[in-house]
Amino acid sequence: MTTNQDMLARRQAAIPRGVSTAHPVFAVRAENAEIWDVEGKRYIDFVGGIGVQNTGHRHPKVVAAIEDALKASIHTAFQVTAYESYIALAEQLNARAPIDGPAKTIFLSTGAEAVENAVKIARAATGRPGVVAFSGGFHGRTFMGMALTGKVAPYKLGFGPFPGDIYRLPFPAESQHVSSADALAALDHLFKFDIEPARVAAIILEPVQGEGGFYAAPFDFLRDLRAVCDAHGILLIADEIQSGFARTGRLFAIEHSGVKPDLITTAKSLAGGMPLSAVIGKAGIMDAAAPGGLGGTYAGNPLACAAGLAVLQVIDEEAILERSVALGEKLVARLKALQLKNDLPPIGDVRGLGAMVAFDLVRERGGDAPDPDLAKRLIERARDNGLILLGCGLYANAIRILVPITVEDAILDEALDILERSLAEAAA
Repeated sequence: MTTNQDMLARRQAAIPRGVSTAHPVFAVRAENAEIWDVEGKRYIDFVGGIGVQNTGHRHPKVVAAIEDALKASIHTAFQVTAYESYIALAEQLNARAPIDGPAKTIFLSTGAEAVENAVKIARAATGRPGVVAFSGGFHGRTFMGMALTGKVAPYKLGFGPFPGDIYRLPFPAESQHVSSADALAALDHLFKFDIEPARVAAIILEPVQGEGGFYAAPFDFLRDLRAVCDAHGILLIADEIQSGFARTGRLFAIEHSGVKPDLITTAKSLAGGMPLSAVIGKAGIMDAAAPGGLGGTYAGNPLACAAGLAVLQVIDEEAILERSVALGEKLVARLKALQLKNDLPPIGDVRGLGAMVAFDLVRERGGDAPDPDLAKRLIERARDNGLILLGCGLYANAIRILVPITVEDAILDEALDILERSLAEAAA
């Protein structure tokens, strides 16, 4: 029988160390919220391919849509001979996205590509070079993505220099002692000391930070940011790559605030596991790039577009938005109950918007000093007990939960019991 150790040895010999893997586990099968490895061990998946499986691994409707599309073609390149599924999915997103006025959409293959193209479009539309991003933000591993990303290790180590005209603000998160007023004051200082507003093409942020720790931008801050952008002709880009597609109880997380961005980047759960990303934006802005300036060989692959249409069908027919809200409430309630248990290691901040939930592990009960070693032990013990977890945050002490929204109640309860037991074992 092939073992995980056998596969790990082959992996280390064939693949560079820069491609890190969180768990020494090699999957052979997945179904909804469960994964089985090469040794036949079952795991409950609280990571979902890092937010890719909001509608579950191998949802039957997504699988059927891919199979039907496969019978017609695998690839023709939309820039050479177009096809209806690309257009149909764009129409659906244009109608659903929180964009003020007519919208248009382009498809790409990865989240980083979506970010790169959103910046290209913003610069083409405004004729300006500057882009403002936030500390703790993650926007990809391409050069523009790294420049925008607000964390050095491991994403930027040894890769500079990076593209210029990128500026950074502190991200408002009360638990990190940064208020909305602090962030707005920093923006005012940026305009006074570093770049005038008339040279800024766009401000980009995640409505809920992903890698940065699952901090939701305060709604009043988003509204104030929208007002600043309107006052200075700056475009607002919502990076919804991890927070989008029903994870927070809305199709896009920024909808909770009532703010309408000019451009939205999305990927991950857009196509149920198929490689597909998108930039959605105001039609006039999206048309700023010259013909041929946007695209990519595999961008908007027909199998991926078919999967994307099926994902939207699942979201509608299976009340995924409502399920996300209920799931998030259950997760937060259980975590806060664990927070009160004196026989478990100390849990700090518990936070969530819909089913995008995280909690911090800290050194002292009632304190906020991060304990990354405890987080590492918890992840290892949970894996041994059959639960796949993943950390996040600037201090590596946060545990994020991205369980498929379609998870069965019994499996969710089992996973939360494993989490509690693993917490106790991690402290031993």
